[in-house]
Amino acid sequence: MVRTPTQDQLLQPLDQAAFRAPVKRLDAKPLFPLVSLLALPAAIWLALFTLAPLLLTVVMSFWKSTIFGTTTTLSWDNYQRFFSDPLYGRVLLKTLRVAVLTTIFCLIVSYPVAWYLASQNVAKKAVLLVAVFIPFWVSYIIRTFVWLPILGRTGVINQFLQYLGLIDAPINWLLYSEFTLYIGLIYVYLLYMLLPIFLSLDKLDRKLLEAASDLGASPFQMFMRVVLPLSTPGIISGSVMVFLLSCGAYVTPQILGGPSAIMFGNLIAEQFIGASNWAFGAMLSVIFIVVVLLVLALIGKKAGMQKIFLGQG
Repeated sequence: MVRTPTQDQLLQPLDQAAFRAPVKRLDAKPLFPLVSLLALPAAIWLALFTLAPLLLTVVMSFWKSTIFGTTTTLSWDNYQRFFSDPLYGRVLLKTLRVAVLTTIFCLIVSYPVAWYLASQNVAKKAVLLVAVFIPFWVSYIIRTFVWLPILGRTGVINQFLQYLGLIDAPINWLLYSEFTLYIGLIYVYLLYMLLPIFLSLDKLDRKLLEAASDLGASPFQMFMRVVLPLSTPGIISGSVMVFLLSCGAYVTPQILGGPSAIMFGNLIAEQFIGASNWAFGAMLSVIFIVVVLLVLALIGKKAGMQKIFLGQG
C-alpha cells in the first residue's frame, strides 16, 4: 500500500532549506548616494538663500558706508560705534524685554484656551478651531491697522468711555505707546503659542487624569504633576516661536508703537532704508543674531529644548 505524504511532510524540507539558507542583509551603503542626491536641491537652496546672505551680512558689517556709498574697506568702526553709544544697547535690551513679556502674556492667554479646545468633542473642536483661525486668514498688516480706530483718541474705546462719563478727555497712552505694542504683538503672535500647546494637550491621555483622581490628587496637583509636564514640549516650541517673532517685529512697532516703542528691528530697517548706511545696518543685524542665539542657548540649556526638538538627553 502506497502512502501519500501529508502536506506537513512535503513542506518540512522546504522549511529546513529556508532555515539553512544564508540571509542576505540589505546594504545601506548603496542608498546613501540616492539620499544625498535627493537632499542636494534643498542643500543648494539653503546655501544660496540662507548661508550666503548671512555670510555677506557678516562681511558687510566690517565695511564702511559714506555719503558716496558703501566701500569694501575693512574696519572695526561700526562695532566701535555700537559699543560707544549706549542708545543701541538700551534698545536691544528693551527688545529682548518686550519679546520675553510678549511670550509670557501669550502663554497666559493661550493655555486656558488650548485646554478648553482640547477638552471638547471632535465636532465642536473642529468648529472652534476654524473660529480661531478665521482672524488669521486676514493680512498681518491689515490686522495691525485695525487697532488704530479702536485705540486712537477718537477710537471706539475712548468714545465709549466718554459716553459712559468715566473720562473727560481721551486717553493718550492707548495708542503709540509700549502698552499698544504689547497688545499688537500678543494679538498677532497668539496663534503661534496656541497651536503647539493645543496639540500637546490634545494628545494627552485622559485616563491619566482619571488615575490621578482615583489616587486622591487634587485638580491643582493633577495639573502640576500630569498636565503641565506632558504639555511642556508644546509650551517650549510655542515660546521659542513667539520669542523669535517678537524679537524681529518691525511692522507692529512701526504702526502701533510710535517713537516711544521703537525696537531693534526698526533701528536696522532705518539704517538700510532711511540712512542708507548698509554697513552699520549689517553690523546691527550681526549683533542682534548673536545676542538672540545666546539667549536661546541659555534658555535651551535650562528648559531642555535639545531633548524636545532633537530627541537627545
